[in-house]
Amino acid sequence: MLFTLKKILGGLLLPLPFLLVLIGIGLFLLWFSQRQRLAKVCLTSGWLLLLLLSLQPVADRLLMPLENHYPTLNHPTQVDAIVVLGGGYTYNPQWAPSSNLLGNSLPRVTEGVRQWRMNPSAKLIFTGAAAAHNPRSSASVAEEVAETLGVPRDKMIALESPRDTHQEAIAVKQLLGDKPFILVTSANHLPRALQFFAEQQLSPFPAPANQLAIHSPLNGWERAIPSPYWLSHSERAWYEGLGRVWQWITQG
Repeated sequence: MLFTLKKILGGLLLPLPFLLVLIGIGLFLLWFSQRQRLAKVCLTSGWLLLLLLSLQPVADRLLMPLENHYPTLNHPTQVDAIVVLGGGYTYNPQWAPSSNLLGNSLPRVTEGVRQWRMNPSAKLIFTGAAAAHNPRSSASVAEEVAETLGVPRDKMIALESPRDTHQEAIAVKQLLGDKPFILVTSANHLPRALQFFAEQQLSPFPAPANQLAIHSPLNGWERAIPSPYWLSHSERAWYEGLGRVWQWITQG
């Protein structure tokens, strides 16, 4: 119940649904009440925030502090395992396996495979439960993709019960104990993920994947035109902020 509540509230508080609700309140007040000043505040602030969060300079400025905590891991490391945290996925057997990994999931898996190639004696561990009405777990779909990239099945383990990062940290602790391992997840998620693992007295080697904030020069028009792509960057920063608040409430 708590998990479902967290997902529902978290989804509603993301930028697009939150700002649409704010604009909707403004429209309701504008048409069906005398509170015209409040209606204008809701409409103006909702529109302005949506505009700003859809611009590259704002979106990537929000993301960069999260993504710059840990450098890319580019050298072999003496570890027993490489843990790749689960993310968005679906399952359609008619698709290429990699097409079933959505959003941040495919970059995490490919980085996990890259780390395994530098550390071929380590086990490659994927985490993630099955989503509602899905016949496959996130971990098993990621495992299938890694196999198509050349990782033998006997080198992989799928932890298919964890549904969030807190549960993933507990499952990894139960499996590995105090053995050294690399932790692969999205760069913006890594600072929060490491806190969950620290609570289990684990200190993995961080391996960020899926960096999103743009550092290379862009054309001026690309910076000035609102885009759903930049809004998705703002959403990632917003999501991690909400996650930290929830982590503080439930763990602190």
